[in-house]
Amino acid sequence: MTNAVRTTTDRDAVLDVIAELYRAWADNDADALADLYLEDATSIVRGALNDSREQVRANMAQNFAGPLKGSRVVDEPAFVRFPAPDTAVAVGRAAIRFAGEEQVPADRWVIATWVLVRRDAGWRIAAYHNGPVA
Repeated sequence: MTNAVRTTTDRDAVLDVIAELYRAWADNDADALADLYLEDATSIVRGALNDSREQVRANMAQNFAGPLKGSRVVDEPAFVRFPAPDTAVAVGRAAIRFAGEEQVPADRWVIATWVLVRRDAGWRIAAYHNGPVA
């Protein structure tokens, strides 16, 4: 397999993990969402640190039972890069669309950065961070 084909296949696999995460979000399924993270993953959202898969799971379960119930994420992937053979960095824009909303307010968009690593089970999220769009 050529490097270009491998990279395209890997890019698609990385974007599939992110899409799977957002499907779990739309289902308000904290378990399925957290299972896409490594055990020792980090996630920083709105300045709050979750430093393990279990913290991600607990935080999302609490939010899906409260303010994020019925919400979805609108995702616009920008690019995926591979700084090392089994490491990917994905960047894109995203925004939460709350239940009952048809459009996302402009001030809710963030730039999201994902770091994924390939393990025996496939690509998994090692780190996530987002910040407001400037």
